[in-house]
Amino acid sequence: MRVTVIAILFSAFLASCNNAEKAPDVSNIKISLTTDRFERNLFDTTTKNLFTYIQKIQSNDPSFTTQYLTKILGVDPSWPTDTAASYVNAFIKAYRPVYDSAEKTFKDFTPYKNEIEKGLQFVKYYYPDYKLPEKIITYIGPADGYGDILTADALVIGLHHHLGKDFYLYKSSLVQETYPEYLSNRFEPSYIAVNCMNNIVNDLYPEKSDDKPLVNQMIEKGKRLYLLSKFLPGVKPYKQIGFTQKQWDDSNLHEAAIWDLFVKNSYLQITDKNIIKNYIGESPKTAELGEGAPGNIGSYTGWQIVKKYMQKKTTTTVQQLMNLDSEIIFQEAKYKP
Repeated sequence: MRVTVIAILFSAFLASCNNAEKAPDVSNIKISLTTDRFERNLFDTTTKNLFTYIQKIQSNDPSFTTQYLTKILGVDPSWPTDTAASYVNAFIKAYRPVYDSAEKTFKDFTPYKNEIEKGLQFVKYYYPDYKLPEKIITYIGPADGYGDILTADALVIGLHHHLGKDFYLYKSSLVQETYPEYLSNRFEPSYIAVNCMNNIVNDLYPEKSDDKPLVNQMIEKGKRLYLLSKFLPGVKPYKQIGFTQKQWDDSNLHEAAIWDLFVKNSYLQITDKNIIKNYIGESPKTAELGEGAPGNIGSYTGWQIVKKYMQKKTTTTVQQLMNLDSEIIFQEAKYKP
């Protein structure tokens, strides 16, 4: 009897392995990507005349240097040079410990560049006409400000948002006002590639304000997560959606109960934005499902609906999926966990 049970379990395991979607081979897709450690130039301790030095390093990244000073640091172009220099120098002095920590964590950026390059290979595979970024620019900015950015030609990575969830600065009230713990828990090095690819998803398909019912907006979020998973097939799903591993496991375990939440409360067709944001927006939890339940649970369900649809429609390409009306996906998926 025991042997039979083991055999059945083993057969089920093999079946699940065979049914697992295999990532395409992208090894022959060439990616040209350089890395510029902008923060190392800015925090160069040998600099005496700051703005003369900035003009020097600006020759590498003129566009980003301007954006960094005005948008990230908040330097007003109308300020006198001495005032602006004093302001930037004060930031460099205050953030020297952050820079030192980043130097230890990212002394060798190669592993992260490699992961990004792999993601870009998949982007090029699915979207051959998309203009890929040509370089990575790393920087350090205010911890309560910008993080990872996509510019016209670069993936800009804020190392100050990847120093580990327990980094002292993330616990400060100033940062927590902008990035509460459920968000700053993702300030890990392992989220660099996830954020970069997510920015590309948003570039390919800019998000629009929508008055459609909740279920349609859930599916639109699910489509984006599905695409992200195609760009990062080696990254665990919980990271792609921003859950913890336990939250992901619990969501899978209680997938039917999550669906019941929407069905039994007649939420699927609601259009009230105040209710909708509770289920497809960033939040620490979904109160109706208990303290441990993650927020953004509607996006999780939307992702499952999309996966169900794609399991049935095996000839549908990723691009066709992304352009498909969410109502068609909902009707044809016949999702019922």
